[in-house]
Amino acid sequence: MAIPFLPELPMPRLVKLLSALFLSLPILAGAACEDPAKPIDEQGFVAINGIEQWVTIKGQRCGNPVVLMVHGGPGNPLTPSAHNVFGAWEKDFTLVHWDQRGSGMTYGRNRPSEDEALTMELLVADGIGVADYATRHLGKRKLLLWGSSWGSMLGIQMAQAKPALFDAYIGAVQVISYKENETAMYGKLLGLARAADDKDAIGKLEALGAPPWTDPRAFGIARRIDRKYEAKVTDPAPGWWWKPAPPYATPKYEADYEAGEDYSFLQFVGLQGDGMFSRYDLYRMGTRFALPVFFVMGQEDILSSPEVARRYFERIEAPHKRFVVVPRAGHDPNEPMMAAQLQVLREATALSR
Repeated sequence: MAIPFLPELPMPRLVKLLSALFLSLPILAGAACEDPAKPIDEQGFVAINGIEQWVTIKGQRCGNPVVLMVHGGPGNPLTPSAHNVFGAWEKDFTLVHWDQRGSGMTYGRNRPSEDEALTMELLVADGIGVADYATRHLGKRKLLLWGSSWGSMLGIQMAQAKPALFDAYIGAVQVISYKENETAMYGKLLGLARAADDKDAIGKLEALGAPPWTDPRAFGIARRIDRKYEAKVTDPAPGWWWKPAPPYATPKYEADYEAGEDYSFLQFVGLQGDGMFSRYDLYRMGTRFALPVFFVMGQEDILSSPEVARRYFERIEAPHKRFVVVPRAGHDPNEPMMAAQLQVLREATALSR
C-alpha cells in the first residue's frame, strides 16, 4: 500500500499554524537557568505540537549562548553520540538536541501508523516549537539555529518562518533543491566512476539513469557510491565519535532507531520518488532572510555540492552572510568540518552582541 504524502503548504499557512502552536505552549521563562554560571544537563520528553518529543539540553554554563541542533537523516538523531561529537562545543554553548518526529526516542514514544505521513511543514512547525520551548525554559530571547544535511532543509525554513526566534542560521552541508543537488551528484559520480573505470559503479548508475528517480532504492544506491568516492579525498571521523551514550546503548533504543530510520527515509524518498525531498526547492521558498546566514560546506561534498550551494547563496539577501568551504571534508562530519562550524558559531555569537 502506498504511503500518502500530504502537500507542503505555502509559508503564510505555516506561519498561521505556528502562531496557533505558540498559544498552546507553557511559559517556562528561565526555569532551568537561575544561575548562569552553573552547568546544565537535562534530557526528557517535552510536549511539542501534540506529541511528546525527546529533547536534551547540555552545556558547561547555562548562561552561554544556546544552539538548537537540527539533525540529519531524516531519522538519524544526534543524541546518541552528541557527547562525543559536540562535547567541545559545550564549553562555549548550551546545546539543545531534539529527536525529530519519526526518529529515535521520539519515534519510540509515538510509533506512527503505516499510513501516517510526515511532511516538511509539520517538522518545521515541530522545530520552531522546540526553539520556543528552549528560549522560555532557558530564559533566552533568541537562539542560534544549526542544521546539517536533512536538518539544513528544515533549519533554513525555520529561519525564514520565524526569524525573531534566532540570532543566526548556520547551514552545514546545506541542501538547496532536489533537482539541482541530485542532478549534480549523479553527473559527478558518473564522471568519477568512468574516470576510474569503476565498472560496478558505472553499471549501477547507468541502470538508475539520471534523476528524478521513481525507484525508492535509487537514492540509497547513489549515496553508497557517493560515500565511497568522498572517502578517497576526505579525512575520516574518529571511530570513537559513534559510541553511544549509555541511555542509547540498549536493544530497545537500537530497534526504535532502526525502525524510525526506515520510516523516515521512506517518507523522504517516497514509494514512487514522490516523498518530501522531491518537492524541496529553496529557490521557490525565496532568498530574503531577516537574520545572518552562514553556509559551511565540505569541499569534497558530492551530495550537497558547494557549487550548487554557492549559486543559491549568492542570491541571498540578509543582514550578514558568509560562505565557508572546508578542505578535506565531504558530506559526513569529520574533525575539520566540526572545527569550522564551531568557529562560525563563535562569529555568529559575536554578531549578536
